[in-house]
Amino acid sequence: MTSDDPEMKMPPSEFNLSMTEYEVTMIAKWIDQGAEYKPHWSYVALKMPPIPKMKKKGWQRNPIDNFVLKKLETKGLEPNVEANRETMLRRTTLNLTGLPPTMDDIDDFMADDSANAYEKVVDRLLGFHHHGERMANEWLDIARYADFHGYSTDGARTMWPWRDWFIDAFNTNMSYDDFIIWQVAGDKIPDATREQKLATPIWRNQKLNAEGGIVLNEYLVEYAADRAETVSKAFLGLTMQCAKCHDHKYDQISQKEYFQFFSIRLMSEG
Repeated sequence: MTSDDPEMKMPPSEFNLSMTEYEVTMIAKWIDQGAEYKPHWSYVALKMPPIPKMKKKGWQRNPIDNFVLKKLETKGLEPNVEANRETMLRRTTLNLTGLPPTMDDIDDFMADDSANAYEKVVDRLLGFHHHGERMANEWLDIARYADFHGYSTDGARTMWPWRDWFIDAFNTNMSYDDFIIWQVAGDKIPDATREQKLATPIWRNQKLNAEGGIVLNEYLVEYAADRAETVSKAFLGLTMQCAKCHDHKYDQISQKEYFQFFSIRLMSEG
């Protein structure tokens, strides 16, 4: 920022931006005070943090509680009392299945005095078909399952067999490696099974254009872009659409890298 060399000067001259003397001084002061540069948190490998120590003893049951209680203590707050059994059952059932417990579920849990009554409820809910539906819900949104089929007319699109495969993947506790590989390239696996091929319609959930007179190569590009961006969002937790049009100065993904990623999908369409 203070360099006289136009090759080093920030911001670069082609940006048509400049910094005031006050802004430069404030940044220099920040550096003098020990400013530490770190990469963006979302691109840094996860590390196990130290477990906080708290003043209150005996409340926590697992290490996660330590972090919760530490934050409460910094705010001068006390934890709430433990929820009653019926409330715990309702929260757990809604969280794992998206549905409230039935009256029979409540009666059975309230009548169970065993030490592992709650664990038995969790095991039962994890084996319930609706658990897979609950887990698949957000994923189906990212995978464009409910998107319109067409640009001009919304024709029929039979995707429920893939949806059922997706839900079953959760209910059978499919490994995450296979969950990704089968969807991204299940049809490319040597001697692919019907189930491996059935995983790949995730790429056909986007809008498709069947209008007369369209430029086919234009929509080949649009479809490849959609699929590249779906992979990045669903499996990398990363939105890269901005890089389709231009570089962002501080973005981790460049336009060149976007189209390198994009080309994989384009070539696979073949």
